[in-house]
Amino acid sequence: MTFYDEMAMMALEMITEFGQSILVGNVLPGEYDPETGTSDPDIITEQTAQGILLDFTGQEFQNNSLIKQGDKKLKIAAQGLEWVPDLLSKMSIQGRTWSIVPPLKEINPAGTPILYELQVRS
Repeated sequence: MTFYDEMAMMALEMITEFGQSILVGNVLPGEYDPETGTSDPDIITEQTAQGILLDFTGQEFQNNSLIKQGDKKLKIAAQGLEWVPDLLSKMSIQGRTWSIVPPLKEINPAGTPILYELQVRS
């Protein structure tokens, strides 16, 4: 096991201990059939991740005009994810649904994903 693999495991352990479970969902639209004019049902995939939901600091508000009142910072442990969240993913946290605001930041030293840092909006 490399140093960064150990760091990814440590990040998962710490976020599991001090964070919370998050449901990450993706919806893939069903394939359109031009002959019938209909689409197949959407494919919904979900996975559970471990994350920490934080408020942005005043300094972050000053430096980034894309942050709106009510936005949160979400840090998700990369270890154990079946697939990486993307900009169309929805996060379900404490009964609220959150969307990802670009960009999606990956902490990835030496090619080993450790953490995803997201700006989310409800």
